[in-house]
Amino acid sequence: MFSSIKKQLKKTFEELHYIFSGSWLECLSVHVFVMKHLWDVHFLLLILLYLLGAVTSQVNPGVCRYPLGMSGGQIQDEDISASSQWSESTAARYGRLDFEEGDGAWCPEITVEPDSLKEFLQIDLRSLHFITLVGTQGRHAGGIGNEFAQMYKIKYSRDGSRWISWRNRQGKQVIDGNTNAYDIVLKDLEPPIIARFVRFMPVTDHSMNVCMRVELYGCEWLDGLVSYNAPAGEQMSVPSYPVYLNDSVYDGAVIYSMTEGLGQLTDGVCGQDDFLDSHVYNVWPGYDYVGWNNESFPSGYVEIMFEFDRTRNFTTMKVHCNNMFSRHVKAFRQVVCYFRSESDWEATPLSFSHLVDEKNLSARFVTVNLANHMASAIKCQFYFADAWMLFSEITFQSDTAMYNTTLAPPKTGLPPNIPPEEDPTHKVDDSNTRILIGCLVAIIFILVAIIVIILWRQVWQKMLEKASRRMLDDELTASLSIQSETFVYNHNHNQSSTTSEQESNSTYERIFPLGPDYQEPSRLICKLPEFTQSSEEAASTSTAASKSTTSTAVQDGVPHYAEADIVNLQGVTGSNTYAIPALTMDLLSGKDVAVEEFPRKLLIFKEKLGEGQFGEVHLCEAEGMQEFMNKEFLFDIPEDQPVLVAVKMLRSDANKNARNDFLKEIKIMSRLKDPNIIRLLAVCIYSDPLCMITEYMENGDLNQFLSRHEPEGQLAQLSNASTVSFSNLCYMATQIASGMKYLSSLNFVHRDLATRNCLVGKKYTIKIADFGMSRNLYSGDYYRIQGRAVLPIRWMSWESILLGKFTTASDVWAFGVTLWEILNFCKEQPYSQLTDEQVIENTGEFFRDQKRQIYLPQPVLCPDSLYKIMLSCWRRNTKERPSFQEIHRALLEIQP
Repeated sequence: MFSSIKKQLKKTFEELHYIFSGSWLECLSVHVFVMKHLWDVHFLLLILLYLLGAVTSQVNPGVCRYPLGMSGGQIQDEDISASSQWSESTAARYGRLDFEEGDGAWCPEITVEPDSLKEFLQIDLRSLHFITLVGTQGRHAGGIGNEFAQMYKIKYSRDGSRWISWRNRQGKQVIDGNTNAYDIVLKDLEPPIIARFVRFMPVTDHSMNVCMRVELYGCEWLDGLVSYNAPAGEQMSVPSYPVYLNDSVYDGAVIYSMTEGLGQLTDGVCGQDDFLDSHVYNVWPGYDYVGWNNESFPSGYVEIMFEFDRTRNFTTMKVHCNNMFSRHVKAFRQVVCYFRSESDWEATPLSFSHLVDEKNLSARFVTVNLANHMASAIKCQFYFADAWMLFSEITFQSDTAMYNTTLAPPKTGLPPNIPPEEDPTHKVDDSNTRILIGCLVAIIFILVAIIVIILWRQVWQKMLEKASRRMLDDELTASLSIQSETFVYNHNHNQSSTTSEQESNSTYERIFPLGPDYQEPSRLICKLPEFTQSSEEAASTSTAASKSTTSTAVQDGVPHYAEADIVNLQGVTGSNTYAIPALTMDLLSGKDVAVEEFPRKLLIFKEKLGEGQFGEVHLCEAEGMQEFMNKEFLFDIPEDQPVLVAVKMLRSDANKNARNDFLKEIKIMSRLKDPNIIRLLAVCIYSDPLCMITEYMENGDLNQFLSRHEPEGQLAQLSNASTVSFSNLCYMATQIASGMKYLSSLNFVHRDLATRNCLVGKKYTIKIADFGMSRNLYSGDYYRIQGRAVLPIRWMSWESILLGKFTTASDVWAFGVTLWEILNFCKEQPYSQLTDEQVIENTGEFFRDQKRQIYLPQPVLCPDSLYKIMLSCWRRNTKERPSFQEIHRALLEIQP
């Protein structure tokens, strides 16, 4: 007992020292700290009450609920492992509840499939623990991540070799998990488990990306009991229904007897006085008890053998027995125990007789004095006192400290004037007690004072944040007014200018940063060998984010925008729809939305296309859509037939910024009118959830479409496969170039151009969309950087990866990769022979320009004229890359 108090005191003082060191707010949220130490206060109060005398000796699930160290750091990194990991930044050690280190959570290497239990996160507790509660959380990563486990299973082991699947008292194994990436979901384990090793195994009903953070709650299993072997429980017949007295949660083998497991006799729950009362767990009568009938045992006793983790010095054994003698159930009259130390059983057993009670029907603990026998196994023979013998709990006291325990006195079943048997393990030195009580009271006052200070600081900090936010809003208004007066865009020369470089001030740059999915990609540069900042070009380009549009336009000869000049709409699926010049977006978003409100009831859900942090994209059929469209949009579908649409839906719990971005996106999308750009058809914004309804093409995305087809030729004829001609490939590529020409004319930067973001309609019609990032199908196309960023690096230009510059010229680079995909029928990923890290290293070769960079090879079907277009898109200098207008013209000339 004193050893556990000492550990808790040491832990609390260490954390107090950490607090006053000044760095604790960087690592732990105020809320978690306050709640945790409120629980510490509760713990200390429990200890005080214990020292004052009212305590039982069996483990109690209601009290044994302490975090075991995932979030607190007591569990070391080397004790956390996993089946696989997506990257080093999503390794097992990052699967700690409420921590955002690394990339925010543990994520397995591959997408989790239904009915697959190959992926797991494993925790080694180093010793046996009684685990009553588990907590799970997804990957939030400061608003970037949106992966979580909707369901999971738990497996556990006491020795690391035999693994057991946890199931609840009704036999169900699957546990409901999280519904979003940030909330912590706590689940009671009913029944609790006794284990050293625990595995969390995500479960899905469809293919999806899953990430997890977890915590275990409980206390150390000080009994040391690793298994008990006993005869299987039997069935009792009472009028009108049977009573099953089997050990329904036993985790060992159960045939005629129970072997190598633990179950209801060690779950910390004592049975009711009336064993037929089953209201507690809503299960069958007799559930709480394991029972045997004397007719099945000619010898007159039931033998139970208990195996322990090591040789121990045993003082007492407590057996919780039912004594409902009105139904011929009584506690045992005698028990004979044999002890085994190492390999041999002692010749002389210990015998204990119990006075049979025929007056009090209450269930009770019977304490058996084991007289300090040394043993690693105990075999006890319990003798019947009546027709039936029912046990619900058996606990042992040995030379280790006692459990975290209950507050109420034990229900002994004895009359009030008869005290329970004196237990020598309960005696405490009074002098030590006084000292401990004084220390504990002082610590409680200190903790309360700290909690008050923390709450006060939190309130004060929020007040400061509100004040600073108001100041920033004022700065924003002033800055925008300056910019609107000085920022003039020349459409004819495709350049922008300001009256003064100084007017693109730091306030303006703070307000419009790059979107979170592409945050700080320049950190990747530290991975590249031989990279130095001595290059003049590195010095000039690295400062592009802090310069005005004038300087960047003059430098490269093409319109691109530094961080200060770009507004990125955060799409509902977590992707940035388009990167838009700040002034352009401000002007466009001021206009009224030119789309109709569409009745939700006319949308028929077909399947989920993708999901992200703020919402989901669904494939739906819209009935009567033709009536809601303006005359300039023509459908080739009869009015009585539904139209296939994509519905972007904002989650109801999305924050205010996401909601504002969603409405801005509607305004912007309503202005995009090009035959090769997905059109906004209608909206549902009069009530939540907010929805925007866009076109969707019946043949799906171009990547999947081409991968299902083959080039024309003998092989296709032999296999009877569907084919696409070379002329149709060129036709589709030309349409993509046309759509991008339109976007670039508005100075919109797509930033994720690829075949996965192009939709295919009838007669090889192509329209550019933005759903790719949200789809689990294409998760392998995106590279996760430690911290936050999610980048389609295999389609990105070198300056986008290394310097964070996303421009029309970088879209041209991505078009070259998209053209390469098309001519390969999307049969392989770009740079498939390179790892993600090697792809990044290759961008370093483009930067150094020492003729060592690797280009995508010329596809078999690709003529030299088309491959020259690709190579021109991948030129190192952005000003040397062709414009989309030039690409479109060249493709028209090549098209057969």
